[in-house]
Amino acid sequence: MTILPISLPESFLKRPIAHRALHDVTAGRPENSRAAIHAAISAGYGIEIDLQLSKDAEAMVFHDYDLRRLIGETGPIQQRSSVELGNMTLKHGDEGVPTFAEVLKIVAGRVPVLVEMKDQDGAMGPRTGALEKATAEALAGYDGDVAVMSFNPHSVAAFAAHDSGRALGLTTEAFLQEDNPLIPAATRRYLRNIPDFERVGASFISHDASDLHNPAVARLKAQGVPILCWTVKSKEDEIEARKIADNITFEGYPA
Repeated sequence: MTILPISLPESFLKRPIAHRALHDVTAGRPENSRAAIHAAISAGYGIEIDLQLSKDAEAMVFHDYDLRRLIGETGPIQQRSSVELGNMTLKHGDEGVPTFAEVLKIVAGRVPVLVEMKDQDGAMGPRTGALEKATAEALAGYDGDVAVMSFNPHSVAAFAAHDSGRALGLTTEAFLQEDNPLIPAATRRYLRNIPDFERVGASFISHDASDLHNPAVARLKAQGVPILCWTVKSKEDEIEARKIADNITFEGYPA
């Protein structure tokens, strides 16, 4: 069954979007942290955040599947409860991992929030559902501008089964083997052509800035689909990206 698309709010096209919020470890603002969220709001940027699932099925604002890089603990995030994660300390900061519900309370509709649900299948397959349900539950009653996306089309469709009132998108790239060693070759070839756009009710994509000349991107742009891109890290790269993309997700410089 095809899902009817909801248009991407215009706010996502007006100001650059801070990748994993406006993080800067030299200023004590780790990625996806409350401090980075507050900084992005103060600067008037849109915010992009990542969601992972905790052991007790809470949507947590955290990028990695494993805790080592960002916290220094060992093991997957899914083996820790939301309370445990909240009591840990993010590297280069003084706070724990926030829940998605908490971040939404902080933002309170002041800036748009671009939400990426991380693939929970492991190979972009259909084993989805728990994170998507938790994401929809956290969003219940939230009136600010939110758009929800994932690299995994099954994840986007699973979210839509719980919340049909949000703009949905696909996070997309070239899906090269060196960048995605765990994804089967046939799946990578399939995904790089963005064939599920209409099926999952997507109204935008967020594409790898280094691959914006992909013919699949050109096809969607010709149809009037908003093109976001990730992750721009300099003003020079921003100028190039904006020749195709309608807006950027950025980090590491003042966009």
